[in-house]
Amino acid sequence: MLRLLVISAFISIAMMSCNLLPGKGKGKLKPIARVYDKYLYRDDLKGLVTAGISADDSMEITAAYINNWVRQELLLKQAEDNLDEGKTDFSKQIEQYRNSLVIYAYESELVKQKLDTVVPMSEIEAYYQKNQNNFYLRENIVLASYVIIPKVSPVAAKLKSLLQSNREADKEKLLTLCQENGADYRINDGTWMSFADLTRKIPLSVDDQQEFLSSNKYYEVKDSTTLYYVAISAFKSKESISPLSFEIENIRTILLNKRKAELLSRMEDDLFSDAVKRNKYEIFKK
Repeated sequence: MLRLLVISAFISIAMMSCNLLPGKGKGKLKPIARVYDKYLYRDDLKGLVTAGISADDSMEITAAYINNWVRQELLLKQAEDNLDEGKTDFSKQIEQYRNSLVIYAYESELVKQKLDTVVPMSEIEAYYQKNQNNFYLRENIVLASYVIIPKVSPVAAKLKSLLQSNREADKEKLLTLCQENGADYRINDGTWMSFADLTRKIPLSVDDQQEFLSSNKYYEVKDSTTLYYVAISAFKSKESISPLSFEIENIRTILLNKRKAELLSRMEDDLFSDAVKRNKYEIFKK
């Protein structure tokens, strides 16, 4: 902290004496700091401090940056002076890293322009049917409806009754009543959810999920202010085959990744074939 305060004071003096404020510098830039033969200039600090930062915070941020720069350059100098030359030559790794970045950027742009991202449901269903054994559940899932309502709500009893009904007309009434009374709700529309997600909405205290799901089609709990009603119409146990509706997005991602890999592979093959035809490369024999 003391070091930062000293550097902050130095910055204040330097900026006043060397006229380093943006827009006022003339002629050759004067350095802000030096470590051996390396210099840090005002231009190196551009973008460091964003608009709206107070003068004190700006000074502290700048001081911290300069302090870190000095420490890094000192450490780098120490390392270079004490390592064999062969251990400080990273030109090959840097070139490989740059090449990887350039190729990745090009491939990303190619995918963005060329990849068909529309995956029809028929393709998803076909993949699921062919690969069902790859879709085992890692957790229990449920088809469930729930309603969360304040205890003082005058429609609580009506909501409870409608939630337990199997009639389609009552499901519509339940939806309307929930919306009109500001209830937090989920109406079963055939979409599976994990039992863990359900317990994050409803304060269920369950030691044995399998036993609970086998014996409870309806459940309610309350606390000091709120009523929680839950109706479970079906469940699937962990390690059983996952239903298609629970895997749609997962399969869509798999198919898109497969398309992406095929697109890039075709691009590489086409590029290679074109190079062969146009004699754009040569492998020299030993």
